[in-house]
Amino acid sequence: MKKFKIAHLYYDLMNLYGENGNIRFLVKKLEEQNIDAEVHFLSIEDKIDFDKYDFYYIGMGSSDNATLVLSHLLKYKKDIISAINKNKFFLITGNAIDLFGTSITKLDNKTLKALGIFNYEATEEEFRIVGPQYYESDLINQKILGFQNRSTVLKNVNEKLFTVIDGTGYSPNDKNEGVHYNNFYGTYLIGPLLVRNPYLCDFFVKEICSYLNIKYQKISTNDFAYRAYHEYIKNFYTK
Repeated sequence: MKKFKIAHLYYDLMNLYGENGNIRFLVKKLEEQNIDAEVHFLSIEDKIDFDKYDFYYIGMGSSDNATLVLSHLLKYKKDIISAINKNKFFLITGNAIDLFGTSITKLDNKTLKALGIFNYEATEEEFRIVGPQYYESDLINQKILGFQNRSTVLKNVNEKLFTVIDGTGYSPNDKNEGVHYNNFYGTYLIGPLLVRNPYLCDFFVKEICSYLNIKYQKISTNDFAYRAYHEYIKNFYTK
């Protein structure tokens, strides 16, 4: 059985809205492929070895917790860049996506230096963006479902992941959302993302099978996650 090592980073600080469900669901789907998914839970008191793991996940947290996480991540900037360039997997959801741009400007106009992995800037606004989201993606044929509850917007993003059909992109009236480069996938979508989008989870499983050089085994799409997806998508429409 092939082993696949997952680092769930800041599981205790960045887990609003049950975001740890992403990892639980991904592990379940990997096990269906006879992949031994080994999850390590790491936080700010731990040293992170970005050569050790195959997949890194950070979920959504409060603004204060995200600032704590940023201060811990900054010392790993070179290691993160190296891991991305080696095609390690990164799944970043919610406001954790803000950490990977150049800066985060707070409401009081104080600007925090972010990781600078990508060239976009995050800015806190007085309004919040809250509500269901309906996107499409080049990754899969099925539409993408999710939810947002955020107070930051992104500017100058060049690595689009999703196209907005109904909802909000990087900022109000923007039709692009998310960040995709190599095997780095970042999005404001919460839900949890992979549970609400089992076909997107299947995409990751297929990519991981290729990464491990094993054959993907097609599985049944008749369990609860797929049924829930098809039921919920009835609430949206296609333009």
